[in-house]
Amino acid sequence: MKKKLITEVSGVITAPVEQVWEALRKELPTWEPGDHVLAYQGGWWYRGEWSVLPDPDGTRVVHRVYNVAEWLRWMVPLANRFFIGFAAQTRTGFADGLARVAGHLGSSSRLT
Repeated sequence: MKKKLITEVSGVITAPVEQVWEALRKELPTWEPGDHVLAYQGGWWYRGEWSVLPDPDGTRVVHRVYNVAEWLRWMVPLANRFFIGFAAQTRTGFADGLARVAGHLGSSSRLT
């Protein structure tokens, strides 16, 4: 599968990697598990991947949005320019999800 990065956002949850990993697995209803990577693919172009990594403050969570369109691939970046606030909405949604997961773990979170 060809994929092209559209946007990336990351943050830290002040909890151990394995706790964050399990909480994320419960939070994301449709996923493809990997080695500390969860993926969701939807529509004709969207693929979201979440990964967890050790961080001095706990766990770094990274969310990447990819263009995986098999046809009319060139249209995705053009169309997304018309989705005013796409990057900001992605960041806001990620921050909300990060805070929700941290809350379930009795931890705190912050964007990086």
